[in-house]
Amino acid sequence: MLHVLTHNILPVFSMLALGFLLGRLGKVSRQEAAAVNRVAFLVLQPALIFPLINGLHWEEFRLDALGLYALGQVAVFVLTFVVATRVFKRETPEAWLLSMATIFVNTLLYVWPISFLIYGAGAVLPITGIVAWDSAFSFAFFIVTTDLMMNREATALQSLKRVGSNPVLIAILLGAVTNALGIATPEPILTGMKFAGAAAAPLTLFALGVILSGHAMKPSATILTVSGIKILVFPLVVWLLLRLGTRPQEWNDLVLLTSAGPSGAMAFALAMLHGVRTDQIAPVIIWTSVLSLVSLALLA
Repeated sequence: MLHVLTHNILPVFSMLALGFLLGRLGKVSRQEAAAVNRVAFLVLQPALIFPLINGLHWEEFRLDALGLYALGQVAVFVLTFVVATRVFKRETPEAWLLSMATIFVNTLLYVWPISFLIYGAGAVLPITGIVAWDSAFSFAFFIVTTDLMMNREATALQSLKRVGSNPVLIAILLGAVTNALGIATPEPILTGMKFAGAAAAPLTLFALGVILSGHAMKPSATILTVSGIKILVFPLVVWLLLRLGTRPQEWNDLVLLTSAGPSGAMAFALAMLHGVRTDQIAPVIIWTSVLSLVSLALLA
């Protein structure tokens, strides 16, 4: 456990921690971090996502395991949304994104690189499947629904234009279409995308750390509850669901490992983009990032 923590998990976590430290020390400003994050979102993340979706071999995935994971996401999302709106009286957009934070794990930029360090490229097919699911479906779902929720006065055409100009959604769509048509990415383009995409995770995590450093760490009842649901309840639900049916043990182990990861940054990014309050969402990401160091090390 200690070796996995020090050699595989902490090196990835260090970029988030470094950004947080330099932000607190005033060495990197929020504006500078926002600019870095924007470049990562516009250029680096699409370059990372497109080859992933384009090169998928869906027949290699255990769709039963991915389906059970998705079912767990739905169940925990509904639970959190009810608690956030009924118990803590959060407004709908904030409750929506707090609920997203409990089931949208930082798979692409955090768990995926950690899993490659621990298991190598040949042993992470289950995590790659969840990365593909979250990139192609969950990510797109929350981008679209949050946009529609915050722009209810917009016409359908305006919403379509706004959502359709999102570079990550474009990368997902192009990757899915070319995958379905069997169109392989030319090697020079693939090399360029891999070169750019390799910077997506460290730069995004660093920028996120800087931006989060401007928020208070003190946990409220909402923060404690949502963080607890993410770190404890979501993995428990996934573990229970994975007991249904039979499949290779590595699929159960690695899907469970993924569920124990920290909240993805997209809930916070969407809140910033649409003007939703972030004083509860940001600490959830911070606390789950810290607490997941233990959960990931235990399950790895």
